[in-house]
Amino acid sequence: MCQYSIMQILIDGYNLIRQSDVLRRYELHSLEAGRRALMSKLSEYKRKKGHKITVVFDGWKGGSEQEERDRYGNIDIIYSRQGEKADDVIKRLTERISGETIVVSSDREIASYTTHQGKTALSSLEFEAIMNRAISPSLNRKYTSDDDNDRAARRKKKGPARRLPRARRHTQKKIKKL
Repeated sequence: MCQYSIMQILIDGYNLIRQSDVLRRYELHSLEAGRRALMSKLSEYKRKKGHKITVVFDGWKGGSEQEERDRYGNIDIIYSRQGEKADDVIKRLTERISGETIVVSSDREIASYTTHQGKTALSSLEFEAIMNRAISPSLNRKYTSDDDNDRAARRKKKGPARRLPRARRHTQKKIKKL
């Protein structure tokens, strides 16, 4: 199942749907079709990786007076209450959750807030690419091992190796766990 520790992944649902070319096509039919397509992909990803996933959808325009919670398989779904945006719910959850947490949203404000809370922010497109690789790893192989050998032979490094800043190394370490 999962060779790494279990992480909490918070996802801005509509942000991911609207950033993804594939999921956006479903949403053109209806919001419900877009949500179903997203949840289907996420449940397959969860089956492969085992991380705890929570998806937050906006309900602030036409939603309920109360925050609504639902489940799709083992995935938690939260619909923000009327007058509250999904961003606010994600911020609140980010404060409450301890441990390794990754927040998926292309919203810069959420990414900045997440980083200030000591959590890792990941853009929707980056997460979608990681999710697609995990779901079907054989389809994402771009070149053969012969190409690797040729490239390594052509590259001759000069000078000392450059080490990434500590914050970036920690972020990459968490992303590898996805």
